[in-house]
Amino acid sequence: MSPKPWDAVVIGAGIIGLATAMEMSRRHPGRRILILEKEEKPGLHQSGHNSGVIHAGLYYRPGSLKAKTCLEGAASMVAFAEEHGIDYEICGKVVVATSDDEIPRLEELHNRGTANGIQGLKMIGPDQLRDIEPHASGVKALRVPSTGIIDYPAVVRTYARIVREGGGEIRLGAEVTGIRKTGDGVVVETTKGDFPGRFLINCAGLHADRVARLAGGRIPLRIIPFRGEYYEMVPEKRSLVRSLIYPVPDPAFPFLGVHFTRRVDGSVEAGPNAVLAFMREGYTKSQADPRDIFDTFSYPGFWSLSRKYWKVGVGEMYRSFSKAAFTRALQKLMPEVEEKDLVPGGAGVRAQAVDPDGKLVDDFAIIHTEGAIHVCNAPSPGATASLMIGRRIADMAEEACPALAE
Repeated sequence: MSPKPWDAVVIGAGIIGLATAMEMSRRHPGRRILILEKEEKPGLHQSGHNSGVIHAGLYYRPGSLKAKTCLEGAASMVAFAEEHGIDYEICGKVVVATSDDEIPRLEELHNRGTANGIQGLKMIGPDQLRDIEPHASGVKALRVPSTGIIDYPAVVRTYARIVREGGGEIRLGAEVTGIRKTGDGVVVETTKGDFPGRFLINCAGLHADRVARLAGGRIPLRIIPFRGEYYEMVPEKRSLVRSLIYPVPDPAFPFLGVHFTRRVDGSVEAGPNAVLAFMREGYTKSQADPRDIFDTFSYPGFWSLSRKYWKVGVGEMYRSFSKAAFTRALQKLMPEVEEKDLVPGGAGVRAQAVDPDGKLVDDFAIIHTEGAIHVCNAPSPGATASLMIGRRIADMAEEACPALAE
């Protein structure tokens, strides 16, 4: 006798997959929702290796999916933290122009944030900057009071608990090896057995493009992994940073540059850089995987990207191997920081989607194919906006498969 199919099978127990399952279970308590996760715990990769920031929505193109979901997502995340006793703090941040030629970009950032509906943005001078961050240095800054910090691993654990309490199941250690289409849905083949489902939701993060191809989806992009490496400030120097201190970003590049981030546990991170990783889950320089290397270097989009940004890439690699260079980048924001104030911290790997022309996909990419939805690009502010992204995916799933809403 064939097993009863699940109403929806979600691949990936990261923060997006869990938020989606949680939303679907909330809407339809009787529905059978299954999450398949290859690791032995939820949220071990991007969800557990991010900077812990509740983003305000400053950087995103007005009208983009990131802009539409971030502001409401941040408010929802704060409300969720309040409801469930998760540590968070709305500490604010400053984006600092360290030279006059950065001021036009800073002003454009102010305009963009205003267009996105962020309240309380304020351009400030050096004296006001020192009032907020006494050790920061710049010619002008943008104050963003609504930025916060939070314990995202605790958010992941809470999402998982709510999914289970709502009747959903999370199967751990179940790595997807194949996906077969059937007359009324799919069968997801895993290392823990086969699971039939009426609808598939791919939230596989660093492996989302591969899962999409397993499902027969023609996805016009590929995941290129970039590792972000951090230093931590030694405890006796943590008081130099009161909140978050960011540089003015390069608008042509989706990474924000090295910055200072206070965490909810009181520690202070400095970084990250952005270097090509030779393994999709490669958190150290020595980790490499032949398949991941082949997937990156055989992709025409990677070589187009490399031609555009090779100078930036060389600089990032140099900072990866030179603590002195990393420190100099930080000293632009805080001149008194010294090498001895920094100790090696953690690292994360960003699943960055790149199109065949070498363009870095800047917005969230949530793609519908027959019988499935694929979340193929959900980097920062994906964690901040996870509740709103989960709601959007649930809407798309109900539209694609009306039986889910019955």
